[in-house]
This record gives sequence, structure tokens and C-alpha cells, in this order.
Amino acid sequence: MKPILHISASPRGAESISLAIASTFVEEYVATHPGAQVDHFDLWDGSLPEFGPAAAKAKMTVFGGGVPDGEEAAAWEAAVRVFEWFDAYDRYLFSVPMWNSGVPYKLKQLIDVVSQPGMVFGVDPETGYQHLLSGKRAAVVYTSAVWGPGVGAEFGSDFQSTFFGGWLRWAGIDDVQEIRHHPTLTGSYEDERKQADERAREIARRF
Repeated sequence: MKPILHISASPRGAESISLAIASTFVEEYVATHPGAQVDHFDLWDGSLPEFGPAAAKAKMTVFGGGVPDGEEAAAWEAAVRVFEWFDAYDRYLFSVPMWNSGVPYKLKQLIDVVSQPGMVFGVDPETGYQHLLSGKRAAVVYTSAVWGPGVGAEFGSDFQSTFFGGWLRWAGIDDVQEIRHHPTLTGSYEDERKQADERAREIARRF
């Protein structure tokens, strides 16, 4: 059994609700899958490479059929290493808090680093994008404190799951299970948390 990869997008450590719900998932998964291993990557540990000017130039060089060199080559090699590490897993657990209606910028940084031509995607001039990460599975913990299903636009919008879910599908990961915790300002935190933990355990058992 291959290990699964848990990618945590919250910098709040022990105070993170998304991380706590993901921990419930991990506990249930390990308990119900003898010999299972879960690797944890904290996006805030400082190890993600930047994807700046040199990397962007390298990407366009590769897009054009060329081979990056010099500073571009070094930036490209760093991105390739992160992709190869990510691609080595078949199953993922993401814990994703809502930030300003979207996702934390460190998660976007990971997406920008690994989403490279010939790795995550290809492009055909007639049929469009090719999704190269097919055959993988993901479970995603989405949390927010103010926005929630059914609230008005004055409480924000969900560009969190629409963006990240869209990226997963674009990459080819279409077997996705969601675990949500959206108590809103007037809901019951305890009830919502109980339901989220139950959902996490349910998904973990059959993941």
C-alpha cells in the first residue's frame, strides 16, 4: 500500500480547524488500514521554491520546445523536483482554510510550481487541455468561519472550493471527496464540527 500525502495549507498549527479535521481523517485512516502510512507536508515550512521570472521564462521555453539553460534551468529543475515528489503519490489529503474567499497563497504557490506542461497538463490545438494526473484520488477539507452555503453575498463568496476543485479536475484528479466545515457567524460550531469529523471518518474508512 502506497502512503497518502497530506498537504496542509494552514499556518495556524494547533489552532487550525482544517488541520484538526484532517487529523481526524488520518487517525481513522490509519486505524482502518493496517500498515497504512500518511506523509504530511506543511506548505509553510519554507521548502517550496519560488516560481518567479526565471521559472516563468523556463516554462515558456519548454512550451516552445526548447531547453532552459543557466538560471532558467536551475529554476526549472526545482519545479520538476517538486512535481516528481507530488506525482509519486496516488492519493492526497488536502486541508484548505478559506482566505479572503479563496485559498491561502502557499497552496496557489504549490499549484503554480507543479502545473507544468508535460507534467500536469498538455495542450492540443484541436481538443484543448490534456489532463495528465488521471487515476489519482483526493480528499479535501474545506473550512471557513464567515461564508457558508446559503448565506448572502454580503458574507463573501466561495472561490475556495470552486478554484481548488477546478484545478484538481483540470489536472485529471476527478475522484474527489469533500469534507466541509462552515459554521458561519450564527451557526453552531459544535454541530458543524461534529458533522465534519463524522464525514472525515466516513471517507477515511473507504479511501
